[in-house]
Amino acid sequence: MIGKFRALPLRSRLALLVAVAVAVAVAAVSTTCWFLVRGKLYDELDSKLQAAIPDIRVGPNDIATLLRTCPQAPAAYGGPKPVYYYQLVRNGHDKPCVFANSAGTVEIDSRDQDVARHADPTVWTFRNGTDTNGKDIRVLAFAAIAQGPGGGIVSDTAMVIGYPLKETEGTLNDLALLLLIVSGIGVVGAGVAGLWVARTGLKPVDRLTGAVEHVARTEDLTVRIPVEGEDEIARLSRSFNSMTAALASSRDRQAQLIADAGHELRTPLTSLRTNIELLARSDETGRAIPPADRAALMASVKAQMTELAALIGDLQELSRPDAVDRGPLKVVGLHEIAEAALERARLRGPELRFEAELEPWYVRAEPAALERALVNVMDNAVKFSPTGGTVEVGLRQGELTVRDHGPGIPADELPHVFERFWRSPSARALPGSGLGLSIVARTVQQSGGEISLGPAAGGGTRAVIRLPGAATPPPG
Repeated sequence: MIGKFRALPLRSRLALLVAVAVAVAVAAVSTTCWFLVRGKLYDELDSKLQAAIPDIRVGPNDIATLLRTCPQAPAAYGGPKPVYYYQLVRNGHDKPCVFANSAGTVEIDSRDQDVARHADPTVWTFRNGTDTNGKDIRVLAFAAIAQGPGGGIVSDTAMVIGYPLKETEGTLNDLALLLLIVSGIGVVGAGVAGLWVARTGLKPVDRLTGAVEHVARTEDLTVRIPVEGEDEIARLSRSFNSMTAALASSRDRQAQLIADAGHELRTPLTSLRTNIELLARSDETGRAIPPADRAALMASVKAQMTELAALIGDLQELSRPDAVDRGPLKVVGLHEIAEAALERARLRGPELRFEAELEPWYVRAEPAALERALVNVMDNAVKFSPTGGTVEVGLRQGELTVRDHGPGIPADELPHVFERFWRSPSARALPGSGLGLSIVARTVQQSGGEISLGPAAGGGTRAVIRLPGAATPPPG
């Protein structure tokens, strides 16, 4: 049953749930109403029975005569047709003693004999019963009390008064039928209203579904859903619009990256192809290339292969999503990583002078990625430093500075230095892919820090990396 319910369309399930909820509510209200009316009618009927206790001047001898003769049926009565039932019930006797003006004979119940046996005038019992003809009646039983001069309670005897339930049951049956009809109309109306509400309420979901299907079918990420209000559907629509905008931006960046990568790869590949074709043609024609030229060609091939390998490595680094686990973060000494990067920079610029002042500072980062970022920053300083120049490296209170004394970066180019594949016109003749600073910025941001480049006082460029500190690791 649950499986069949879940297989229904969402709007059908909503309509069915609304109809069931209304049906349960209507059934509960109708049942409560019926029982309240029934209780009220029975209270009025019980009051009527109490008010109908006969004011008959019969003394103990007369009651004794009635009990002694104990007629089993009412006597012929010349007045209006009686409505109430009157009879005496004796404890231990199956046959009642019926009054002359009784409307009939009430079937004796064990509760009537209990009242007779206890003879307690404070005990009044009400019940539903039948007469000897099978008619339903409401019955009151209480201990019989003599109304004559002798007074007192007649031992082991109860008086039973009854009234027909035909009118009361007719009223209750009419009420039940009315409540059933109203409930049926209410349930049907609730089902129709639920279906209408489901269709109306799910229109935004239908639009969202259509948009998703359109995107899946056409890969058109420019689709946007109109947003109205502040409800859950509006939030879902905003989220979908944000998602498609992010996907479109990501696809545009991916396309731009592929285009830029193709452009950057074309230069070293063209140079490699030209040099290799010259070497191959020399072997095919048997015309030897002068040793000096051959050595220059081989050096150029090696340099282009190195540049190509570096470019591929940078592309692989940038292709990794930010959310991908890049390795465990560790508490490492920034001063130690900076010293290691500085040693590698010295190898690449043996003609330069390096001045370093590194204070201890611990950060939480991925050691390999952080070292590569610092190497890229120092490589830039080496690349743009004049021969015999000085590269200054300092680390104070979590702020790492790398300064060169090169030509500096023009103010109009500073906003672009961290863009992928961007290279200043003055640096396009130098080796590099334009990805180094982009990788540096990404690594620093993933470590919770920030990086900036700007002109240095007295000329050159000053790079500043700020990283939040971490607790010093225990010794050993």
